Amino acid sequence: MFVTYTNPGFDHSVDSILLFHQNDATPYWSDALSYFYPQIDADMLRGLAPEQRRAYLEAALESVWHELADELDSKAEAYNRRFVTYHEQIEDALSEAFETDTGVIFNDLTGNITLNPVCPRFLKARYFDVFYKNSAQGALGLSIHEIIHYIWFHVWNRHFGDDYSEYETPSLKWVLSEMVVESIVDDPRLASINPYYPRENGGCVYGYFQDMVIQGKPILDTLRELYGSLSITDYMETSYRYCLKNEFAIRRHIAKAEKAF
Repeated sequence: MFVTYTNPGFDHSVDSILLFHQNDATPYWSDALSYFYPQIDADMLRGLAPEQRRAYLEAALESVWHELADELDSKAEAYNRRFVTYHEQIEDALSEAFETDTGVIFNDLTGNITLNPVCPRFLKARYFDVFYKNSAQGALGLSIHEIIHYIWFHVWNRHFGDDYSEYETPSLKWVLSEMVVESIVDDPRLASINPYYPRENGGCVYGYFQDMVIQGKPILDTLRELYGSLSITDYMETSYRYCLKNEFAIRRHIAKAEKAF
């Protein structure tokens, strides 16, 4: 498992941003853009036809890109140095967590540094985006989160034999994968180098999972307890059954949370 960080260029940033400004985008995902770039009128962008949104974003962000181009290149160097420093430590922890040799899989992951404050990942294409405002420490924390997804679904797919198309939002399998990150990052080898851990530091999973209470108990605490007592594939099976049983409450909580940034 290895990540190489790169500056993929302006067009990639615009493409990445547009993913979160489709007609069905909720404020939780879309409103981050105008928060970080006040020059973008969120209402105007929302009101444009899909084919007009690219032109609007290019005009609004082109000068920002030119001002930051050198910084993005230097961030790539800093992120790469940081990852190399802790690569072996991360690999050891994740090999143990997933009961598989992570040194022989996903050695071609790419972290694309972009203007997008939301950071999508692409499981089959093996790349994910990193917001340029992250420090090297922050980029490493975010990358650990993303690497866990790649390996989680590799092991999951090998065990269940389902299809990768089932692993994206809003699938319940995606929801579970986002929540289990915290249980895995509990490992001191990962927690110690993740500035977003624990929850008091912002958390290494989405905020609406951190305050999600199911059957009178925080769901992340329930998942942590299961994780500590099961093999990885037993954990996958048991945690997914738990989510299926409580899917209505889980989705109701997410829908309410995604109404606001």
